[in-house]
Amino acid sequence: MNELSQFPLRRMRRLRAHDFSRRLVAENQLTVDDLIYPMFVLEGSGRVEEVSSMPGVFRYSIDELVKEVKECEALGIPLIDLFPYVEADKKSLHAEEAYNPDGLIQRAIRAIKAECKTIGVMTDVALDPFTTHGQDGIIDDNGYVLNDITIEVLVRQALSHLEAGADIISPSDMMDGRILAMREAFEKAGFVNAQIMAYSAKYASCFYGPFRDAIGSSSNIKGGNKKTYQMDPANGAEALHEVGLDLQEGADMVMIKPGMPYLDLIRQTKDTFHVPTFAYQVSGEYAMQMAAIQNGWLEEKATIMESLLCFKRAGADGILTYFSKRVAKWLAEE
Repeated sequence: MNELSQFPLRRMRRLRAHDFSRRLVAENQLTVDDLIYPMFVLEGSGRVEEVSSMPGVFRYSIDELVKEVKECEALGIPLIDLFPYVEADKKSLHAEEAYNPDGLIQRAIRAIKAECKTIGVMTDVALDPFTTHGQDGIIDDNGYVLNDITIEVLVRQALSHLEAGADIISPSDMMDGRILAMREAFEKAGFVNAQIMAYSAKYASCFYGPFRDAIGSSSNIKGGNKKTYQMDPANGAEALHEVGLDLQEGADMVMIKPGMPYLDLIRQTKDTFHVPTFAYQVSGEYAMQMAAIQNGWLEEKATIMESLLCFKRAGADGILTYFSKRVAKWLAEE
């Protein structure tokens, strides 16, 4: 600090006194280019179902999903992220439906790409929507998720998404070595420009509950947990190790999940690796804000915008948020 810049020579409130000067010196800004919209798709036609634990978030049949994506494209949202709601009869121990070329996600990708020419499509790669037990991988007789066998299925799932037209693959499974396996498979198959946004530091968090409702896996996991593969919330240095490994294995972008409780990891990741770094404002974060907003305890727009701006301040290049569409509308109005 400059010792000469003391009160009253330096009055910190001077630059806060007017709207124009606050705007001039703002260190970070939120734009539509920072938004990634997570979206849920289900079977059928003409179906739009609200997720009970996530007010204002819906599951869409493919025809309705395409309409929604078109609106997002018109608003300038650069990227959507697709998640499936899988019916019980399509779930299995070995998640075969995950790589079905005519599966729900694969058909949704093709439908979106046929109608929407500029918006990017990212897909979640993990097995929890497709397993009868709700875990992100193939389990042994003791319920332990088997790493290497799971990777084989994940690679098949990822390739099926690329073949359908996906732009970005986003592995959220937290298996060791899956980024390298996918990158090598993509190169071999000719998908040399396929992008990978790795869930590099995904924590075993209690903030995921509403999401499991949204994809229909909460009843499958039946009170179980994912602590043998997702990260311990107590650990920070381990997250940087995970990020470094994913980058070495071929990830183009990395993600920290959840978001707001882990702002310190976003900043540390950005400062350490200087790579595209993203945050996921997860379902529990969304649900908490919506509960307070609907009860009149917090102001809607101001609260949401502040919550997203803090990710930018922490170093995130973009945010996966269920608020994407309404924020894009607010930004367009400004």
